[in-house]
Amino acid sequence: AYEISTRDWSSDVCSSDLRVLKPGGRFFCLEFSKVTSAPLARAYDAYSERALPLLGKVIARDAESYQYLHERIRRFPPQRELADRMRAAGFANVAWRDMTLGVVALHSGWRV
Repeated sequence: AYEISTRDWSSDVCSSDLRVLKPGGRFFCLEFSKVTSAPLARAYDAYSERALPLLGKVIARDAESYQYLHERIRRFPPQRELADRMRAAGFANVAWRDMTLGVVALHSGWRV
């Protein structure tokens, strides 16, 4: 297991995910995603930009890692874009399920 959002999106990461699956294998990705409610999106963005680093500084004495988390969440492709990339890489039956109004999303696909 790994966090897909830590990988370089300039390369085709979905193809490498597909390559390591056996035929009939299923891929799951649970990641921070794009919030689907505009009011919640603004609040969540403000929280992750300001509160997460502050909490990281106070609790873990590491504000930088939590600032990085916020930046990584912002760079991660929206749900539909990730699904399109998975299809383009060759995944079948691609789907996603938003959780907590899109704060996280579970993507899945099959290698056929």
